[in-house]
Amino acid sequence: MIDKVYCVDVIPEMEGKRVRLAGWVYRKREVGRKVFIVLRDSTGIIQTVFKKELSKEAYTKAKKIGIESSVIIEGIVKADPRAPDGVEVQADRMEVIQNVDFFPITKDASEEFLLDVRHLHLHSLKVATILKVKGAMMQAAREWLLQNGWYEVFPPILVTGAVEGGATLFKLKYFDKTAYLSQSAQLYLEAAIFSLEKVWSLTPSFRAEKSRTRRHLTEFWHLELEAAWMNLWDILKVEEELVSYMVQRTLELRKKEVELYRRDDIKTLKNAIPPFPRISYDEAIDVLQGKGVQIEWGEDMGADEERVLTQEFEAPFFVYGYPKHIKAFYMKEDPSDSRKVLAADMLAPEGYGEIIGGSQREDSYEKLVERIKEEGMKPEDYGWYLDLRRYGSVPHSGFGLGLERLVAWVLKLDHVRWATLFPRTPSRLYP
Repeated sequence: MIDKVYCVDVIPEMEGKRVRLAGWVYRKREVGRKVFIVLRDSTGIIQTVFKKELSKEAYTKAKKIGIESSVIIEGIVKADPRAPDGVEVQADRMEVIQNVDFFPITKDASEEFLLDVRHLHLHSLKVATILKVKGAMMQAAREWLLQNGWYEVFPPILVTGAVEGGATLFKLKYFDKTAYLSQSAQLYLEAAIFSLEKVWSLTPSFRAEKSRTRRHLTEFWHLELEAAWMNLWDILKVEEELVSYMVQRTLELRKKEVELYRRDDIKTLKNAIPPFPRISYDEAIDVLQGKGVQIEWGEDMGADEERVLTQEFEAPFFVYGYPKHIKAFYMKEDPSDSRKVLAADMLAPEGYGEIIGGSQREDSYEKLVERIKEEGMKPEDYGWYLDLRRYGSVPHSGFGLGLERLVAWVLKLDHVRWATLFPRTPSRLYP
């Protein structure tokens, strides 16, 4: 038996060679006394042709086979400029692993139906493309982090306290205690910097938000970094260098896949080169008010406001210096203006908005206790976290990147739910 090859391995230069392919029937058509089957596997597609004179048995099987049936096909490679990628396989053998009489997904299927049968929707080449790009982006992130001396750590998912606010916690029973699903690995990463200094993790984060915008999920993948001895401006440099590397490296690894979604519109991706523009929160409010947006100083910017603001930029950019009362308790107060914190968000252009939230962390024990109380929380619930400010506290900063949001911008997706394997939203827990 000859070795199996992947669709991508079949090239015109292999003309005359016998190959064995395994995959699923992607497309099928009959023209005269020929049956054309486009076979797909994880690497792409290849056209196979069945003729009665080559093999009556294989030709008969090909006529009966259904879309998304799993098969093994053997035949001879033939160069043909009319075929996809200029090559096809003249098939003389087909082994049917499972014949599918009717595949539930048709070309006019609604988005809700596609989500209902997401386990079958994953068969789609376009879905596979998204997943390949997402994988390439994390490959790039790992490359950059390794090259720049960051240590990967593996924080817990079951936690006892809130990071982003108690109202968005998923509560669960942990034996005879109450626990929560993690909103962020940040607090645990902060503990790790006292030995490793520069740490990162990729974990699922959970937010019980009933937001129904195109950029919210109740479960998402969170790339988070924390570093000792860095202030806000230091960590912004890390953010822009990391994101730039992720985007540019993905264009190297998966340009064909990115262009499937963006066509020739990759200008803003190529613009993602440091340094990224920086504007203050004050300047952002002035810009929005100048465009007729009803927002006052001290109010948070939501998806609509960020969408308007992104129209001013053709690359990712930072907004820094947010009011203290709209940001989390762990962010360090701006020593030059007690109304603000040393925090910054990275926003993607083209209407996509926030993809990263970061800040310098409060390193003073007394100030952190004060902020916890201001937020209506109990310092005793954060005993171990406060210990980090009692035993060798140092200036430090960090950030969290929403991986699905970054993928959605890179591929110009209309919702982050398409950027994850099985999306979780307030109304969707199945499949």
